[in-house]
Amino acid sequence: MPSIPPDLAAFLVEAKRRIYAGLDDDATMATPLLAGSKQLEHRAPPYAYRDIYFGMAFFVGQETVSRDGRVIWSMSYSGGVHAEIRDRDTFLEIYKFLRQALLGVGVDEPYRGPRLFEQAGMIYRNEIEGALDRFHGVEIIARDSGTPLYELRYGGGLLR
Repeated sequence: MPSIPPDLAAFLVEAKRRIYAGLDDDATMATPLLAGSKQLEHRAPPYAYRDIYFGMAFFVGQETVSRDGRVIWSMSYSGGVHAEIRDRDTFLEIYKFLRQALLGVGVDEPYRGPRLFEQAGMIYRNEIEGALDRFHGVEIIARDSGTPLYELRYGGGLLR
């Protein structure tokens, strides 16, 4: 099994904080590789990070990290707001809260956000199993009253 590059987790945190979590869709590339997708990128040689996803209320995507031009790590994900949520203001409020939670990503678990984040009457929970070389998890957002709002499942690891 390949060993985890010691600086990979720090690069992932930097990339995630600089694109979607920090800039929302303003970080989207004008001409994505796949028509109809959103594509976010960050480079800090020898690494390059790319996140490509489709959809909004429910979305599916994949993050990759290349080192010296070769993809070494990937994470796929799918999820979104619960189907009964159709109000645009609620939708935008949930994703604004999600970006705040994702800014709390740390080098110890650089996949999505922290295990717990609370703000503005909402709670973000992230349940993770595994390590950077092979992991999976689920993140959930609910009102502090317990009303579920959003769920996303993810998994990935080092490629071999």
